[in-house]
Amino acid sequence: MNKPRIILGIDPGTQLLGYALLSIDGNKQQVLLMDVLKLTQYKDIYERLEKIHTKVCELIALYKPHTFAIEAPFFGKNVQSMLKLGRAQGVAIAAAMQARIDVTEYSPKKVKQSVTGNGNADKEQVWKMLQMVLNIEEKPQYFDATDALAVAMCHHYQTSSVLNVAGKGFKGWDDFIKKNPDKVVRKK
Repeated sequence: MNKPRIILGIDPGTQLLGYALLSIDGNKQQVLLMDVLKLTQYKDIYERLEKIHTKVCELIALYKPHTFAIEAPFFGKNVQSMLKLGRAQGVAIAAAMQARIDVTEYSPKKVKQSVTGNGNADKEQVWKMLQMVLNIEEKPQYFDATDALAVAMCHHYQTSSVLNVAGKGFKGWDDFIKKNPDKVVRKK
């Protein structure tokens, strides 16, 4: 019997860090945890970075995720914001690397596109899709938590697509269909 695969998703930030753990067991996905780390009470940026590292290490020790997915910083913010966000992301990635967990980074557009089908979806649309797909009742207080869940879900979708699972070396759907005619269902 295979153990469920666990994905740790992170939405980096120096004021609020979103995190979520998603369990994948065959076709069943289950949210293990979805929350934020509030950092605004710490005035020193280095103290915030230490708190991020400690929290990610705690999550890894407690849930033992198989993979780690993180959202890449959004380009277009001011330079100081980008620097702070990059540091937060780097500290979280360092914690995963220290634990020897594979790290994958996704752009915000890729996350939105994977979850909703629209790379320009807003946070509310992303949340509504996650709520529907994962049967989640309660709305979290912060979208940073749902963004982290979206990153984990994006990673699940990206690593479990038919093309990835069926085998490597396919050049697209046409190639997959050509090599797997038994998987094609024709509508009458």
